[in-house]
Amino acid sequence: MVRLWRKKMWMAKRAYEATIFQTSRFGEPKYRQVCRLTVTASDHHEALSILYRMFNVVDLMPKNCQARFMGTGDIVLIDEGRKGQTYYRLCSGGWKPVERQRVILTEYSKI
Repeated sequence: MVRLWRKKMWMAKRAYEATIFQTSRFGEPKYRQVCRLTVTASDHHEALSILYRMFNVVDLMPKNCQARFMGTGDIVLIDEGRKGQTYYRLCSGGWKPVERQRVILTEYSKI
């Protein structure tokens, strides 16, 4: 238990650029960008947890986003600049990394 605490203590928080993609209605194949924001977290897992909570609690949802509640099938892009970009899809078992080629975007969602 002490080792776990020490490990977490040394994990520095950093800023991640996150972009959320959603469909107009659940189950549609094409995604559009609904929100782009910066999240401060120690890793991708924590950033995804923060975003999920933010977009499922009405009072925490940003006012300048056209997003709905986050649900199964939604995609989050975490951009780390030179370290690259990682896409995650919310599945029934949690967040799973997906390839960029599997994300079909509409013409309005230019990154």
